[in-house]
Amino acid sequence: MQKAEEFYKKLVDDNFAESLQSAKKQQEYIKTSTARYHGYFVHTLYMPKMFTEEMAAYFKKAAESMYKILEKVIHEYQTNAEYRKLFGFDEKLEKLILRQNHYECALPIARIDIFFNEDDFSFKFCEFNADGSSAMNEDKELNQAIRLTSTFDKFTEKYNVRTYELFNSWVKAFMDIYRTYDRAVENPHIAIVDFFGDDISREFTAFQKAFEDSGLTCEICEITDLSYENGKLLSPSGKQINAIYRRAVTCDIMRNYDKVQPFIKAAENNDVCLIGDFKTQVIHNKIVFKVLHDDMTSAFLTDEEKQYVKDHIPYTASLTQEEIDKHDVLNTKDKWVIKPEDSYASKGVYAGVEGMSDHAWKEEVLSNVDNHYLLQEYCTPYATWNIDITHDENAKYKKYSNITGMYVYNGKLAGLYSRIAKNSIISTQYSEMSLPTIVVSEK
Repeated sequence: MQKAEEFYKKLVDDNFAESLQSAKKQQEYIKTSTARYHGYFVHTLYMPKMFTEEMAAYFKKAAESMYKILEKVIHEYQTNAEYRKLFGFDEKLEKLILRQNHYECALPIARIDIFFNEDDFSFKFCEFNADGSSAMNEDKELNQAIRLTSTFDKFTEKYNVRTYELFNSWVKAFMDIYRTYDRAVENPHIAIVDFFGDDISREFTAFQKAFEDSGLTCEICEITDLSYENGKLLSPSGKQINAIYRRAVTCDIMRNYDKVQPFIKAAENNDVCLIGDFKTQVIHNKIVFKVLHDDMTSAFLTDEEKQYVKDHIPYTASLTQEEIDKHDVLNTKDKWVIKPEDSYASKGVYAGVEGMSDHAWKEEVLSNVDNHYLLQEYCTPYATWNIDITHDENAKYKKYSNITGMYVYNGKLAGLYSRIAKNSIISTQYSEMSLPTIVVSEK
């Protein structure tokens, strides 16, 4: 990949004044675009994230191989009571997960995040996101913005560039899954549901438009405002909902259990097709990283899959005093990350390497012992050069840490999402930014 990146960098340097003007156009587009997160426009840099076709094929294999393992984990959870004990879910959640399967796909949508070394193609998995998988709209809008730059235009004179389409492809995958549903109707009314409050993400409206462009009717619904009457789940407008694209993550649903009873009852009674179903929580919960290393998991994996887990799933254990003593965690902070078993947006994640004092690290570790926290080996992200002339015309090239998200729709790789940070930890609570992702090949 270095060759294409060096060429892009040379184009920036050789035409710096022009690049500065282009960066302003790029930023102006972003500020008026739908690429927003909690009301703030997405922060990006001037150079896109580039992958070769070889890398794209490698991501496809990596994502789909992991997906098959995760499918097996979900199946084992549903059929093996002893295996379920490894997860420690409460009775209410377990009951929802164990309800009868009503369509064929166990994991309709996922974003599988990895730390990928672009030199030797080695990688470690970071996180498995299920129904709450997001940021498709960020990639779309950032790719639109980068096309406004003169540097990108010059780059495409020498390189073929392609991107991933993540909206219409999801509608197709969604409907392919829905057609296997045991109570499918010909033209289902779709609802995209989440806990919105006062902020409906522009991403949801983009998905709504994609459903409508395919000839379906679709509403965006606050999950707490649904009603359930006479075997029908109704939207706030009074329309019967046939199928749900669930963006509400399971931990939020369980936290608001009493407020979402119409939603839950309709799902329990199979009066609505829930895509994805509650069973996806089995792999969304971060404890799955610990469970993947367990002997009970090894028992149903092939030899190749067992090696895959060993090579690519970082060491993960419950944060107990025994684990702390065993690995001398308090005195080797740069080797470890601690994180809640069930959270999102990097809430409650602490990395010893991220500028924490010895005292602060010890305090966070000890205060979360036996508190549904995980201890995980720290994986060093791959770093690449980029420049922030979108915000600072005097900016210099810097190295940024990378993480790659692989979107999987109905078991197949659908696209990539690229995040970077100045720091070693790539998360919203530090200095996370997003880049448009492109796949390139020389003409």
